[in-house]
Amino acid sequence: MPRYEAPEGFPARLLSSAEMIDACRSRDFSTIFRLAKRAGIYPALIASRCGMTPSRAGEILKGQRQVIKMSVVEEIADGLRIPGHMLGLARREWEQEGSDGSPAGPPAGGALWVPAGDRLESTWPVGLDDEQSDPEFVVGLIESQLPQHYDGANYFGARHSIPAVIEHARTINRLLETVTGSQRDELLRTGCKVAEFIGWLHQDLGDFKAAAYWSDRSMEWAQEAADDHMQAYILFRKSNQATARASAGTAVGLARAAQRLPSLTPRLTALAAQQEAQAYALQQNPRAALAKFDEARSLVAEAEAVDEASVDTSYCTPTYIEIQRANCWIDLGQPQRAVELFQDQLAALPPMYRNDRGVYLARLARAHVTAGDLEQGAEAATKALAIVTHTGSGRTFAELSTVARAIEGQKTVPAVAMFFERFEIVRDRFAA
Repeated sequence: MPRYEAPEGFPARLLSSAEMIDACRSRDFSTIFRLAKRAGIYPALIASRCGMTPSRAGEILKGQRQVIKMSVVEEIADGLRIPGHMLGLARREWEQEGSDGSPAGPPAGGALWVPAGDRLESTWPVGLDDEQSDPEFVVGLIESQLPQHYDGANYFGARHSIPAVIEHARTINRLLETVTGSQRDELLRTGCKVAEFIGWLHQDLGDFKAAAYWSDRSMEWAQEAADDHMQAYILFRKSNQATARASAGTAVGLARAAQRLPSLTPRLTALAAQQEAQAYALQQNPRAALAKFDEARSLVAEAEAVDEASVDTSYCTPTYIEIQRANCWIDLGQPQRAVELFQDQLAALPPMYRNDRGVYLARLARAHVTAGDLEQGAEAATKALAIVTHTGSGRTFAELSTVARAIEGQKTVPAVAMFFERFEIVRDRFAA
C-alpha cells in the first residue's frame, strides 16, 4: 500500500478560492486551518509545521484562540506555504518567482497587517534603506499632517484617509527597527496616534477585526512610550468597539479602566465616562447611565480651550455628549426624548463633521421609527443615505439597515418608498 504523503501546502485551486482569500484577508485562522484539513494537512501536521502544540492548533481550529502575534502569523504562512501578500506580509523567502518572472505577491512594508482594501500595491523593490529617513523630520511631518487626515475623515469618510495613514504606520514601523533613545520614544508616541486613528477608520467602515488589531498595536506602542493619556484613550476606543458589538459588560470594564489611569485631562475623563454611560444604557440601567452622562457633561464644561492630552480630544464638546445621550434614550425606551435631543444637537454640529452627521441622522431616523413616526423616520434616513454614498461609513449603513428592517412592510408610505428605492441601490454598492 503506497505511503500517504501530506501536501507541502494548499493546492492552487483551494489557495485561490474565495473562501481562502477572504479568510486570509481577515486573518481568520480557524477557517484557514479548516481549509488546510480539507487539503489533507491534518491538525497534528499543522501544529508541527507551524511550531505550535497540537492542543493550541486545535483551539485555533475551533475558534477558541486568536492569532495576534506577527511572529505566529509568519510561522503559519511559512508552515502552510501561504504566500506573504495573502496575509499582508512581505514576500516569504521560500516564494518562487512566477512564470513571467514577477514576484508571487505584492511586497508589504514591515511586519504590519494591512487589510486587503488598504494595500498600497507597489512594483518598487523592497529591502533598500533610505539614508535620508531622518526620524525627527518624519515625526514632525506626520504630526503636521494628522490634523488634515482627521478633518478629511470627518468630512469625506474613512476610506479616503486610510492609504495615507497606512503609509505613515509603515514608515514608523520601519524606523522603529533601528532607532533608539529619545528618537524612538518620539516615534512611538506618534505611532500610537497613527495606529489608533487607523483603528477608528476601520471601525467606521465596519471592519471590527482590523479595528481591534490596530487598537492593540496602538496600545503596544503607547505602553512602550509610557503615554498614560494615549493608553486611556485607547481603552475608551476599545470600550466604544465593545459597545458597537453590544458587549455591554466588556464596555463598562474598559471604560472604567480608562478612568483609573492617572492625571487625565477633563475631556479624556469625559470621553471614558460617557462611554461607560452608553454601556449602562445597553444594560437597561438608566440611573447609572444618566449619572455618568451628567458627570461627562460637567467635565467638558470645566475643560480648558486647549486640552494638554497627547491625543486630539477637541471633538468632545457638550454637543458630542448630548448626542451620545440622545442615542441612549432609544435603548432606554424613550425614543421621543431621543428625537428632541437629536434635533436640538444636530443644529449645533459643525459642518466639518459630515461623516458623524450621517450616523446621527440615521439614529434620529431610528428614534422616529421607534416612536411610530414612519414618515419623519424615512425622511431622516434618506438624508443619512445621501451622506453615506459619499463617506462609505459602515456605522451609518448599519444604522440605516436597522431602520430598513423596521419599516420594510410600510412601503405604501411615500417617504418610505422613496427611501427604499435609494437604499437598495446603496445596499448593492456596499455588498459589492
